[in-house]
Amino acid sequence: MNRINRCFENLNQKKKKALISYIVLGDPAKNVTLPLMHALAESGSDIIELGIPFSDPTAEGPVIQRAHERALKNGSSLDEALILVKNFRAVNDSTPVLLMGYTNPIERMGYEKFLERAVVSGIDGVLTVDLPPEEAENFNKRLKASNLENIFLIAPTSSQARQEKVTSMAGGFIYYVSLNGVTGAANLDITSVHERVDNIRKLTSLPVCVGFGIKDGKTAKEVARVSDGVVVGSAIVNKIAELEKLKETDPAIYAKAVSVIVADIRSALDE
Repeated sequence: MNRINRCFENLNQKKKKALISYIVLGDPAKNVTLPLMHALAESGSDIIELGIPFSDPTAEGPVIQRAHERALKNGSSLDEALILVKNFRAVNDSTPVLLMGYTNPIERMGYEKFLERAVVSGIDGVLTVDLPPEEAENFNKRLKASNLENIFLIAPTSSQARQEKVTSMAGGFIYYVSLNGVTGAANLDITSVHERVDNIRKLTSLPVCVGFGIKDGKTAKEVARVSDGVVVGSAIVNKIAELEKLKETDPAIYAKAVSVIVADIRSALDE
Protein backbone atom coordinates (compact mmCIF):
# COMPACT_ATOMS: atom_id res chain seq x y z
CA MET A 1 0.00 0.00 0.00
CA ASN A 2 1.23 3.48 -0.86
CA ARG A 3 2.36 5.53 2.17
CA ILE A 4 -0.28 8.19 1.47
CA ASN A 5 -3.11 5.65 1.56
CA ARG A 6 -1.66 4.04 4.69
CA CYS A 7 -1.38 7.44 6.34
CA PHE A 8 -5.05 8.29 5.81
CA GLU A 9 -6.09 4.82 6.89
CA ASN A 10 -4.21 5.24 10.17
CA LEU A 11 -5.60 8.75 10.70
CA ASN A 12 -9.13 7.50 10.12
CA GLN A 13 -8.66 4.74 12.68
CA LYS A 14 -7.44 7.32 15.19
CA LYS A 15 -10.20 9.78 14.19
CA LYS A 16 -7.59 12.43 13.44
CA LYS A 17 -7.27 14.95 10.64
CA ALA A 18 -4.31 15.14 8.27
CA LEU A 19 -1.76 17.92 8.47
CA ILE A 20 0.05 18.36 5.15
CA SER A 21 2.98 20.80 5.32
CA TYR A 22 4.58 22.50 2.33
CA ILE A 23 8.12 23.79 1.89
CA VAL A 24 10.16 24.66 -1.20
CA LEU A 25 13.23 22.60 -2.00
CA GLY A 26 16.40 24.65 -1.51
CA ASP A 27 14.74 27.54 0.30
CA PRO A 28 16.54 29.41 1.75
CA ALA A 29 19.60 27.19 1.21
CA LYS A 30 20.27 23.65 0.05
CA ASN A 31 21.50 22.45 3.45
CA VAL A 32 18.30 23.57 5.17
CA THR A 33 15.71 21.44 3.36
CA LEU A 34 16.55 18.02 4.80
CA PRO A 35 16.55 19.27 8.44
CA LEU A 36 13.26 21.03 7.68
CA MET A 37 11.71 17.81 6.37
CA HIS A 38 12.69 15.92 9.52
CA ALA A 39 11.40 18.80 11.66
CA LEU A 40 8.05 18.76 9.85
CA ALA A 41 7.63 15.03 10.45
CA GLU A 42 8.75 15.16 14.07
CA SER A 43 6.52 18.11 15.00
CA GLY A 44 3.28 16.64 13.68
CA SER A 45 3.07 16.76 9.88
CA ASP A 46 1.42 13.66 8.45
CA ILE A 47 2.49 14.33 4.85
CA ILE A 48 5.31 16.49 3.50
CA GLU A 49 4.64 18.42 0.32
CA LEU A 50 7.95 19.34 -1.27
CA GLY A 51 7.73 22.18 -3.76
CA ILE A 52 9.94 21.87 -6.84
CA PRO A 53 11.33 25.32 -7.78
CA PHE A 54 10.10 26.69 -11.07
CA SER A 55 10.68 29.98 -12.85
CA ASP A 56 6.99 30.69 -13.45
CA PRO A 57 4.99 29.33 -10.48
CA THR A 58 1.65 30.73 -11.61
CA ALA A 59 -0.46 29.18 -8.83
CA GLU A 60 1.63 30.71 -6.06
CA GLY A 61 1.22 33.97 -4.20
CA PRO A 62 4.08 36.40 -3.50
CA VAL A 63 5.40 34.53 -0.44
CA ILE A 64 5.91 31.22 -2.23
CA GLN A 65 6.95 32.87 -5.49
CA ARG A 66 9.86 34.48 -3.65
CA ALA A 67 10.72 31.10 -2.13
CA HIS A 68 10.94 29.65 -5.64
CA GLU A 69 13.21 32.55 -6.64
CA ARG A 70 15.53 31.95 -3.68
CA ALA A 71 15.66 28.23 -4.42
CA LEU A 72 16.43 28.74 -8.09
CA LYS A 73 19.28 31.10 -7.21
CA ASN A 74 20.68 28.21 -5.16
CA GLY A 75 20.51 25.95 -8.20
CA SER A 76 17.84 23.66 -6.74
CA SER A 77 16.21 21.23 -9.16
CA LEU A 78 14.02 18.17 -9.56
CA ASP A 79 17.14 16.02 -9.75
CA GLU A 80 18.22 17.34 -6.36
CA ALA A 81 14.76 16.67 -4.91
CA LEU A 82 14.95 13.00 -5.82
CA ILE A 83 18.37 12.68 -4.18
CA LEU A 84 17.17 14.55 -1.09
CA VAL A 85 14.11 12.36 -0.59
CA LYS A 86 16.27 9.27 -0.85
CA ASN A 87 18.43 10.70 1.95
CA PHE A 88 15.30 11.46 3.96
CA ARG A 89 14.19 7.85 3.57
CA ALA A 90 17.43 6.64 5.12
CA VAL A 91 16.08 7.99 8.42
CA ASN A 92 12.32 8.21 7.90
CA ASP A 93 10.64 5.48 5.87
CA SER A 94 7.07 6.17 6.99
CA THR A 95 6.15 9.82 6.37
CA PRO A 96 4.66 10.26 2.89
CA VAL A 97 6.42 12.74 0.60
CA LEU A 98 4.58 14.42 -2.24
CA LEU A 99 6.31 16.44 -4.95
CA MET A 100 4.35 19.55 -5.92
CA GLY A 101 5.30 21.56 -8.94
CA TYR A 102 4.89 22.13 -12.64
CA THR A 103 5.12 19.89 -15.68
CA ASN A 104 8.21 21.38 -17.32
CA PRO A 105 10.88 19.89 -14.97
CA ILE A 106 9.37 16.41 -15.35
CA GLU A 107 9.21 16.73 -19.13
CA ARG A 108 12.83 17.87 -19.23
CA MET A 109 13.92 14.86 -17.20
CA GLY A 110 11.68 12.54 -19.19
CA TYR A 111 8.58 10.83 -17.79
CA GLU A 112 10.04 7.32 -17.69
CA LYS A 113 13.29 8.44 -16.08
CA PHE A 114 11.37 10.49 -13.53
CA LEU A 115 9.13 7.58 -12.60
CA GLU A 116 12.05 5.18 -12.24
CA ARG A 117 13.96 7.59 -10.02
CA ALA A 118 10.88 8.56 -8.01
CA VAL A 119 10.28 4.94 -7.05
CA VAL A 120 13.91 4.42 -6.04
CA SER A 121 13.92 7.68 -4.06
CA GLY A 122 10.79 6.85 -2.07
CA ILE A 123 8.43 9.45 -3.50
CA ASP A 124 4.76 8.68 -2.84
CA GLY A 125 2.93 11.01 -5.17
CA VAL A 126 2.98 14.06 -7.39
CA LEU A 127 0.85 17.14 -7.84
CA THR A 128 1.51 18.88 -11.15
CA VAL A 129 -0.33 22.18 -10.94
CA ASP A 130 -0.46 22.89 -14.67
CA LEU A 131 -1.32 19.39 -15.91
CA PRO A 132 -5.11 19.20 -16.41
CA PRO A 133 -6.84 15.81 -16.26
CA GLU A 134 -7.50 15.84 -20.01
CA GLU A 135 -3.74 15.84 -20.63
CA ALA A 136 -2.77 13.64 -17.71
CA GLU A 137 -4.31 10.28 -18.63
CA ASN A 138 -1.14 8.62 -19.92
CA PHE A 139 0.99 9.96 -17.08
CA ASN A 140 -1.71 8.91 -14.63
CA LYS A 141 -1.56 5.30 -15.85
CA ARG A 142 2.22 5.27 -15.52
CA LEU A 143 2.03 6.66 -12.00
CA LYS A 144 -0.46 4.03 -10.90
CA ALA A 145 1.68 1.28 -12.43
CA SER A 146 4.56 2.57 -10.29
CA ASN A 147 2.40 2.73 -7.11
CA LEU A 148 2.57 6.52 -7.10
CA GLU A 149 -0.47 8.67 -6.39
CA ASN A 150 -1.53 11.52 -8.66
CA ILE A 151 -2.98 14.33 -6.57
CA PHE A 152 -5.37 16.70 -8.33
CA LEU A 153 -6.64 20.15 -7.44
CA ILE A 154 -10.30 21.14 -7.41
CA ALA A 155 -11.10 24.85 -7.22
CA PRO A 156 -14.27 26.73 -6.23
CA THR A 157 -14.75 27.49 -9.94
CA SER A 158 -14.42 23.87 -11.09
CA SER A 159 -17.54 22.75 -12.96
CA GLN A 160 -19.40 19.62 -11.95
CA ALA A 161 -18.11 17.90 -15.07
CA ARG A 162 -14.53 18.85 -14.24
CA GLN A 163 -14.94 17.60 -10.66
CA GLU A 164 -16.26 14.28 -11.94
CA LYS A 165 -13.30 13.98 -14.33
CA VAL A 166 -10.78 14.80 -11.62
CA THR A 167 -12.23 12.45 -9.03
CA SER A 168 -12.32 9.59 -11.53
CA MET A 169 -8.55 9.89 -12.05
CA ALA A 170 -7.20 11.09 -8.71
CA GLY A 171 -5.38 9.03 -6.12
CA GLY A 172 -4.26 9.58 -2.55
CA PHE A 173 -6.52 12.51 -1.71
CA ILE A 174 -8.28 15.42 -3.35
CA TYR A 175 -6.71 18.83 -2.79
CA TYR A 176 -9.52 21.37 -2.59
CA VAL A 177 -8.39 24.95 -3.16
CA SER A 178 -10.51 26.92 -0.71
CA LEU A 179 -10.14 30.30 -2.39
CA ASN A 180 -10.15 31.84 -5.83
CA GLY A 181 -6.67 33.16 -6.48
CA VAL A 182 -3.17 32.14 -5.46
CA THR A 183 -1.56 30.64 -2.38
CA GLY A 184 -1.45 32.90 0.66
CA ALA A 185 -4.80 34.54 -0.03
CA ALA A 186 -7.15 35.40 2.82
CA ASN A 187 -10.87 35.57 3.69
CA LEU A 188 -11.80 31.93 4.17
CA ASP A 189 -15.53 31.20 3.94
CA ILE A 190 -16.00 28.04 6.01
CA THR A 191 -19.63 27.60 4.96
CA SER A 192 -18.66 27.63 1.30
CA VAL A 193 -15.77 25.23 1.95
CA HIS A 194 -18.15 22.86 3.74
CA GLU A 195 -20.60 22.87 0.83
CA ARG A 196 -17.88 22.30 -1.75
CA VAL A 197 -16.21 19.51 0.21
CA ASP A 198 -19.55 17.77 0.72
CA ASN A 199 -20.18 17.85 -3.02
CA ILE A 200 -16.73 16.41 -3.76
CA ARG A 201 -17.34 13.62 -1.25
CA LYS A 202 -20.40 12.56 -3.23
CA LEU A 203 -18.10 11.88 -6.17
CA THR A 204 -15.25 10.00 -4.48
CA SER A 205 -14.26 7.92 -1.48
CA LEU A 206 -10.86 9.64 -1.37
CA PRO A 207 -10.09 11.97 1.54
CA VAL A 208 -10.60 15.66 0.78
CA CYS A 209 -7.99 18.05 2.15
CA VAL A 210 -8.18 21.82 1.98
CA GLY A 211 -5.41 24.29 1.24
CA PHE A 212 -4.96 28.05 0.62
CA GLY A 213 -5.76 30.55 3.37
CA ILE A 214 -4.87 28.35 6.36
CA LYS A 215 -2.54 30.46 8.46
CA ASP A 216 -2.62 29.11 12.02
CA GLY A 217 -4.14 26.64 14.45
CA LYS A 218 -7.47 28.45 14.57
CA THR A 219 -8.10 28.47 10.81
CA ALA A 220 -6.77 24.93 10.49
CA LYS A 221 -9.18 23.68 13.14
CA GLU A 222 -12.14 25.42 11.49
CA VAL A 223 -11.34 23.92 8.09
CA ALA A 224 -10.61 20.46 9.52
CA ARG A 225 -14.11 20.33 10.99
CA VAL A 226 -15.49 20.12 7.46
CA SER A 227 -12.69 18.22 5.70
CA ASP A 228 -10.28 15.31 6.14
CA GLY A 229 -7.21 17.48 6.54
CA VAL A 230 -5.48 20.77 5.86
CA VAL A 231 -2.54 21.91 3.74
CA VAL A 232 -0.33 24.59 5.28
CA GLY A 233 2.24 26.32 3.10
CA SER A 234 2.49 30.10 3.15
CA ALA A 235 2.62 30.35 6.95
CA ILE A 236 5.64 28.03 7.03
CA VAL A 237 7.37 29.56 4.02
CA ASN A 238 6.82 33.07 5.40
CA LYS A 239 8.62 32.14 8.63
CA ILE A 240 11.52 30.81 6.55
CA ALA A 241 11.60 34.11 4.64
CA GLU A 242 11.68 36.10 7.88
CA LEU A 243 14.72 34.22 9.11
CA GLU A 244 16.40 34.51 5.72
CA LYS A 245 16.00 38.30 5.88
CA LEU A 246 17.81 38.23 9.22
CA LYS A 247 20.70 36.47 7.44
CA GLU A 248 20.20 33.34 9.50
CA THR A 249 22.28 30.42 8.21
CA ASP A 250 21.91 27.74 10.89
CA PRO A 251 19.61 24.94 9.64
CA ALA A 252 18.70 24.10 13.24
CA ILE A 253 17.22 27.58 13.75
CA TYR A 254 14.96 27.14 10.72
CA ALA A 255 13.94 23.67 11.86
CA LYS A 256 13.03 24.89 15.33
CA ALA A 257 11.00 27.85 14.04
CA VAL A 258 9.03 25.68 11.63
CA SER A 259 8.45 23.06 14.32
CA VAL A 260 6.72 25.65 16.50
CA ILE A 261 4.24 26.49 13.73
CA VAL A 262 3.51 22.87 12.87
CA ALA A 263 3.19 21.78 16.51
CA ASP A 264 0.70 24.59 17.16
CA ILE A 265 -1.45 23.54 14.21
CA ARG A 266 -1.17 19.85 15.13
CA SER A 267 -2.32 20.64 18.65
CA ALA A 268 -5.31 22.61 17.36
CA LEU A 269 -6.31 19.80 15.01
CA ASP A 270 -6.16 17.24 17.84
CA GLU A 271 -8.22 19.24 20.34
